[in-house]
Parts: sequence; structure tokens; C-alpha cells
Amino acid sequence: MDNIVFLILRRMRRPLLTLVLVYAVSILGLVLIPGQDAQGQPWHMSFFHAFYFVSFMSTTIGFGEVPYEFTDAQRVWVTICIYLSVVAWLYAIGTILSLLQDKTFQHAIRERRFAQRIRRMREPFYILCGYGETGRELARALTERGQHVVVVDLNEDKINLLKLQNLRDYVPALHANARTPRYLMEAGLGHPQCAGVVALTNNNEVNLKIAITAKLLNPDVTVICRADSHEIEANMASFGTDYIIDPFDTFAKYLSTALQTPGLYLLQRWLTSRPGTLLPEPVYPPTRGHWIIGGYGRFGKAVFERLKKEDISVTVMEATPEKTGEPRQGVVKGRGTEEETLLEADIQQAVGIVAGTDNDANNLSIVMTARAMTNKLFVIARQNYRENDTLFQAVGADMVMHPSAIVAEKIRVLLATPMLYEFMSLAAYQEENWACELVSRIAGLVDHRVPLIQEFCIQQSRHCAIEYMLERGKVVRLGDIMREPGNLERPLNSIALLRISRNSRELLPADDTELLLGDKLLFCGTRHAFSTMEWILCHGPTLEYMLTGEDQPRSWLWRKYGKRFKR
Repeated sequence: MDNIVFLILRRMRRPLLTLVLVYAVSILGLVLIPGQDAQGQPWHMSFFHAFYFVSFMSTTIGFGEVPYEFTDAQRVWVTICIYLSVVAWLYAIGTILSLLQDKTFQHAIRERRFAQRIRRMREPFYILCGYGETGRELARALTERGQHVVVVDLNEDKINLLKLQNLRDYVPALHANARTPRYLMEAGLGHPQCAGVVALTNNNEVNLKIAITAKLLNPDVTVICRADSHEIEANMASFGTDYIIDPFDTFAKYLSTALQTPGLYLLQRWLTSRPGTLLPEPVYPPTRGHWIIGGYGRFGKAVFERLKKEDISVTVMEATPEKTGEPRQGVVKGRGTEEETLLEADIQQAVGIVAGTDNDANNLSIVMTARAMTNKLFVIARQNYRENDTLFQAVGADMVMHPSAIVAEKIRVLLATPMLYEFMSLAAYQEENWACELVSRIAGLVDHRVPLIQEFCIQQSRHCAIEYMLERGKVVRLGDIMREPGNLERPLNSIALLRISRNSRELLPADDTELLLGDKLLFCGTRHAFSTMEWILCHGPTLEYMLTGEDQPRSWLWRKYGKRFKR
């Protein structure tokens, strides 16, 4: 508000002074110039009458000469004042119109409205700093789950694009630099309902500044940052950043999981992909043989280190090793789009190739050229821009690494279903057979579509039915809430993945597991299964029927006649 007032006063200072001066001179002239009353006696207009006359004269309303007819001298003066006031008003109105069109003033108005809307929010929300490809995917995923999002981005075109998107919930957006603390505070950093800050810009330094600002001004808020520099990651960690996501290291870890335990990698893809999409096919990267990496940038370095840890032979192709550096074993100089470079990298003996440059056209060319020379390759392609989806689908790579998609997917899991992130961390220590068996069970639940993930926290205030049963000394088991009320022999299409009870974690809890208030449960399954579970937990008669198999009468009348029928 202070900025708006300052802009108005600064831009309107001269027009207002001009109007005041014209009014003062006009009024003073009318007071000093002598006139005549109705009897022809000399008369001087008072300041009140002069102000009244100039007020309607300047707006050309024209009420007439008051309180008496003017003399010629007065009329000459009024004629001069009419032209002076018209010019002054035109100058003032023109300045006002110019002010309304001024981008700085418009931005100040939008900023004030944005801040007011944020102050009125009464539900938890997340601040997304940066609205590129990652921000768009994350905003859509969170709003589809009913979570609220606030966006801050320096690019005005991206803010305008947000307004055109068909999102489930309205997303307040501010065109501003998120590294400035004032804008973060206006976006709700200090708001009691602020649940987290997500730094998604393509600048590591900006993300670092956002993390520092968030942790200093609101230490309790969850901060998630994107970073692709180990030095920046260490700096972020020193300020207590909760989650730091490097898309290149994350994909390299995925690749390592696929090499060691393909079943666990498939399980991870099925549970973390966007619900409703087609189930990803299993992939089996070759664990023996020769690999080729095209590009030794940040992505190439991350994949190279992972492959080396798996004791796999790797050759690197790089067009500018003097800029990117090179491994100790050296590189084959070239982009990899030429047959000569691929032959020098021993493409005929290769079992896998990684097209990992920061240029989509070069990556596609590497894949196409390599496949023309040999057809036994496992292909990993890096996709830098979402608009090239069709091209990368057509090339048929076995694995596609899209940095924005990886970051958005991981943050979506962290914010929407944090228990799933914990489940995957615990599942990483399980055997391959365990993962394959769970994959088979999930495949039996859904029809070639990614299952829904749902968390349940058994709360006293929300799930009154289970609270009532526990107070009566009844035992409620997990299997009791995972059956169809209409057919107790038929289980719901759901699988219990994780149970957290009093700081203990249990993977795939059994049906006879006793439930307690405060338990947190993670399920995968169908929407019908989750709505049925919610109804069982909240509706006392239904839960009692699930436990006893008997539909007990509830009213006094039915209880009375029920006893007679039993006799």
C-alpha cells in the first residue's frame, strides 16, 4: 500500500499543484474584483461563494452567476479562469490515465491484491518459486489432490501462462524475483498456514538464496530445493534445507537400482508415477558388457560414476572435454552423432548407450546413428524440453531422463504422500523376490493403470467409529477395514504398504494387525476401495457389522421388536 501511495503522489504532484494554483488564483480574483448586488451597490464576493462558483465552473456544470449577476470585469476574469481550469483538468486527467497504464503502478496494484489474497488463506499451502516445466507439472499434481499452491516467478510470460491453465484450484501468482525476502514474505512465508517452500528455478544461486531466506525467516517450514551442483547442495544442507533434489544424481540412482534389482525399480515406477497413466513396462539394463556415454556434463558424470561402481566398462564421447573435463581413462572427442566417433568408441561391441548432452537434437541423432550401426543396444536418452515428447516417444528409448519430470515427480511424492517416500526408502533394503511379489499383487489390482496412493491417519476427531470400538474394548484389525461391507468374503482392491505406529515401521502389515489411534497407514488401490475404508472408519454401525457380521438394530423400537423375534 505504501508503494501505491508513493507512486500516486509522485506522479500526481505537478497536476495537483497546478489544479490548486488555478483554483487559488481563480478564487482570489473573484474575491478581489468588485461586483454589484441587486440594488446596484458595490459588493465583493466572499471566499465561500467564490469557491462554490469556481467548483462548478471548472467542471463546466454551469449553474449560472451567483449570488448576483456579474459585472463585465468579473465575466472577463471568469472567461480566463474557465480556460485555465479546463487545461488544468485535462493535464490532471491525462496524468491519471498515464498512471493507470504505467507497468510499475499496475504491478504494485497486483502485488497488493496478491498479498491480501494470501493473508486471507485459511488452509495449508506451498510456495513454488519458479514456474518452468517442473513447476507446471508440480502445480497440476498438487491441485489435483486438493492441495493449495502459491507461485512466484520472475518471468511474466510464465505467470500469464498460469492464468490460462485449467487447474483444479485457483493458484495465486506473483511476477517477482523470489530471491528477494520481501516477495517471499508477501507470498506467505510468514503465514501460519505455509506448509513448505519449493525452489525450482534454473539458477542454483537463486535456489540457494531462497533456501537461506526461508530457513532464516521461518525455521519450521519445510524447504525443498532443486540443485545440480554438489557445492551448492552442500551449502544448502548447511542451512538445514530439508530436501535437496539433483535430477542427474537421482536418475543415476534409478539406473543403479534397475541394474541391481529390476523388480524394485519397476515397483518404484509403478507407485510414484502419475495415477491413472499406463503402467510402465519393466526394463532390464545389461549388467555386463561395454557401455558408451555421449556427453560428459553433469548428467554424463553422474551416470559414469554409477556405471563404474557396478564394475561396467564405459567409454565417454565429449565434443568439448576442455570445458567439461574428462575421466582418467580419457574420452573419445566428438559429439557422437557421427559414425566415426561411435566406431572409435567401439559401438559394435557396446550393449548400452547413453545420449546425455544438453541438446535434444544431438541426443536423438546419437540414438538414431547408433541404432543404424547395431540393433542390440539398451538406449538411455536425455530429454531437456517437454515439447519434444513426441520425438522421444518415436525414437523408442528404453529409459528417458527428463530433469524437470524427475524433480516434479519426487517433490510430488514428498508433498502429496510423504509416507510413500518413506516406504520406498525402506523397500530399498528388501530382496528382489519381495519386490517382484509385490509387483504381481499390484498388477492384480488395477487394469494396466498406475494405482492410486492414499494415506490414512487414524485420528480421534475424524474416525469416531474406531475410537468408539476401542473404548468398548473391541479389537479392530487391519483386515476388518479392507473388506466389502456388502460381502465380507470379498476384499477391497487395495494393498496395505506401510504402517507407522508409535515410531515403529512395518512394511506390508498383515490383515490381523491391530489398529490403534494415531496409526498411519499407506495404501495403494482404487478410489472405491479408499472411499469404502473411509466410510467404515467413520460410521459406527458399519464398523460394528464388519467386526461381528451382525447388523444390530439402532433405534429403541427395532431393538425391542428384535428381542421378541429372537425369542
